[in-house]
Amino acid sequence: MLSAGDYQAIWLTLKLASLTTLLLMIIAPPLAWWLARSQTKIRPLIESLVALPLVLPPTVLGFYLLIAFSPEHFLGEWWLSFNDTSLAFSFTGLVIASVIYSLPFVVQPLQSAFVHLDKSYLEVSATLGYGKYERLYKIIFPMLLPSFIIAGALGFAHTIGEFGVVLMIGGNIPGETQVLSILLFDHVESLQYSSAHQLSFILLAFSTSLLVVIYGFLQKRQQRVLNA
Repeated sequence: MLSAGDYQAIWLTLKLASLTTLLLMIIAPPLAWWLARSQTKIRPLIESLVALPLVLPPTVLGFYLLIAFSPEHFLGEWWLSFNDTSLAFSFTGLVIASVIYSLPFVVQPLQSAFVHLDKSYLEVSATLGYGKYERLYKIIFPMLLPSFIIAGALGFAHTIGEFGVVLMIGGNIPGETQVLSILLFDHVESLQYSSAHQLSFILLAFSTSLLVVIYGFLQKRQQRVLNA
């Protein structure tokens, strides 16, 4: 049976993944649109910075974020001037680190979708009097809904499975920063294999169910388009 600590870690993980995904779905679309459409010379640099978490070891990223979040440096000192707690080893620090670490998993699917978007749809909608934001909500978003769903699901699932970054930034504080991946490692390290099996099965079942739901939705949408 799952313990109270296990349920606490599950709730904290879902909370972290939900907040991270919400922030990513606000930040990523305009960034992906700019990367898809901009011809500025600094675009390769921005693309490289966004994609860096894909190739950089999580512990390296976590280490430098931990330094940045510490009270001895500007960001950590600035945060401490407005709050009573440090940004490092806090849930807020986990959210910020998760947004940075999962950013490419949301930006890249959207950027690819924007690149392959037929410009004629935007030109026709402009001639019909649609403004910039009307085109976004009435043309772009409905057409690219599968890409938005995939991007959000990837960001959510990636946050669920984080280990290195959350360990470096948050440590292992029950109820504050002890997410499922950290607790699972604790169970294995203390030879509590039964508890580790239960948590692993929960993660496996959740990930599989999420993928089945997403691909099922995409299949139905594809069938509707083909039958239209």
